[in-house]
Amino acid sequence: MAEERKRTALVTGGNRGIGLEVCGQLARRGYRVVLGARDLARGAEAARGLAAEGEVVARRVDVTDFASLRALAAELEREFGGVDVLVNNAGVLLDEGVGVLEVDIDTARETFETNLLGALAACRAFVPGMIARRFGRVVNVSSGAGQLVGMEGYAPTYSMSKAALNALTRQVASASRGRNVLVNSVDPGWVRTDMGGGSAPRSVEQGADTIVWLATHPDGGPTGGFFKDRRPVEW
Repeated sequence: MAEERKRTALVTGGNRGIGLEVCGQLARRGYRVVLGARDLARGAEAARGLAAEGEVVARRVDVTDFASLRALAAELEREFGGVDVLVNNAGVLLDEGVGVLEVDIDTARETFETNLLGALAACRAFVPGMIARRFGRVVNVSSGAGQLVGMEGYAPTYSMSKAALNALTRQVASASRGRNVLVNSVDPGWVRTDMGGGSAPRSVEQGADTIVWLATHPDGGPTGGFFKDRRPVEW
């Protein structure tokens, strides 16, 4: 009987904060983790720090460079048989404290290129392989700021990009429905990271929990949902 293939998980923005914690938790659960970072040296350093947790390898991942994502997908297909879990964690917060009518258009463009189009590009690169293999888990790291039900004036382009990320979640879930590919988004809460700041009430372990729960969910789980603390929430 052939040995079961080891599952491979790719985490974008994996060299610090929530992404780094997700890498560690997945490695401890026996996944081969590809830690994606724009700066490969920093990614390699972060991967070395997780060596005791399990198998973690660093790769350069710039989600705004679609050609490089396609090349990485082909590389990981040859090396590991493809990516089974994609955590779209890479994101930027550039317009905190700025009103929507004052926000710089270049800032808005950079925000959407990373937070939305980067996740779309990663899905385009890796989800077709999941569909072909009839197994996949995609987790998009969103934010409570992206909930339309309570959205006000905070960080306008960041908030809009996260609402759009939730819409992308629904679209990819629909495109992969019936193929054992589960696609969901997560509000990790306000977490103590470089982005969240030291006064945030949640630890990175708490922020990563629902992401890892969805990334490792058994077959037949939810798809197209928005979750916080392992429970579906309105968006």
